[in-house]
Amino acid sequence: MDDLERGEGRLDINMTDRAAFEVGRDLATTPGQVIYQNELIQLIHYEPLTKTQFKRPLLFVPPWINKYYIFDMKPDNSLVRYMLEQGHSVFLISWVNPTKKHAALSFEDYMRLGPLAALEAITQATGEDEFDILGFCIGGILVTATLAYMAAKGDKRVKTATTLATMVDFTDVGEIGVFIDRDRLKVLREHMAEKGHLENHHLQDMFSMIRENDLIWSFHVMNYLMGRKPPAFDLLFWNGDSTRLPAAMLLWYLEKIYIENGLRQPGHLTMDGVPIDIGKIDIPFYVFATKEDHIAPWNSIYPTTGLLGGDTTFVLGGSGHIAGVINPPAKRPKYGYWTCADYPEQPLEWLAGAEHQEGSWWAHWLAWIDSQSDTEQVSAYVPGKGKLKPIEPAPGSYVRAD
Repeated sequence: MDDLERGEGRLDINMTDRAAFEVGRDLATTPGQVIYQNELIQLIHYEPLTKTQFKRPLLFVPPWINKYYIFDMKPDNSLVRYMLEQGHSVFLISWVNPTKKHAALSFEDYMRLGPLAALEAITQATGEDEFDILGFCIGGILVTATLAYMAAKGDKRVKTATTLATMVDFTDVGEIGVFIDRDRLKVLREHMAEKGHLENHHLQDMFSMIRENDLIWSFHVMNYLMGRKPPAFDLLFWNGDSTRLPAAMLLWYLEKIYIENGLRQPGHLTMDGVPIDIGKIDIPFYVFATKEDHIAPWNSIYPTTGLLGGDTTFVLGGSGHIAGVINPPAKRPKYGYWTCADYPEQPLEWLAGAEHQEGSWWAHWLAWIDSQSDTEQVSAYVPGKGKLKPIEPAPGSYVRAD
């Protein structure tokens, strides 16, 4: 009955002890300030944890299918805190949870009001005009498209890029392809015509059905047949804290990027009136995938190595879409990762020649990004010391909106 009431008649199976976590109390606790906001984002500038920092700020672009705090879970598995401890300055986008008034927001609006607006704000906050950028899942797709747009405009402010669990070639989308085609697109368009957005539970249910034994039936058995309450698990709490999606953005994304596979075709997509070509992205690029990812299969992420125009590093982690990414350094590391200096055309050929490494990929990525950075250290960037004054403390109000 609790699950039916929470789902307002739809069975919303409980996967974790929801009372065990609260955003800002147990999760998303790294100190920082919201220094900029618009109708789509709040930009968080985190307090430094070292006296000096690398000169080049780092911008995190999370997916907007869930909340941003996948990057800032508990202190011991927070990628934000980890990078701060290593001397990097971290800025992070927190996306709004769309309502009907956001229905007309396009994928281009996500670029303009998201990464491009954030980069301008970071310059005002720090005085710097060179950046590192990281995107996760659909946030990584946006980062890649934005970098192609910037390349077409001759904008060279971003010096390195990292994408996590991000496909740019949709030739083989894996099992998720059974849910998305032009017929489903027509149904979606009709469904969203009145509300202006897709309710959060639709995508959550779709992703769960791909791994139904783990994400549906195991909890059905434990909760209903055995009468046991699920244990507290931060990643599943985050997974259940999903968001709505604005109609215009979602329909364009599914048609142009997903169905037409337009991101990998030079000139097929236009961003803000500019035809884009990801082959023009010529900056160092770190591409991370996970071996058991059911949302973005690793062998569909691997072709990115042959599509970008710059020096690309591909790393394959263990586990899946979330647990494989949020895999911090620990005394007993859960999953290792694979690396290989050569990038043959076929992903399985790459894997056959790859070497398995113990430990967390976080340390490997840190070494990579540090090797691409100017070694110059500056006095740590403190939120509010630049031209932008704090609006409210992190985690901000956008992430708390239902």
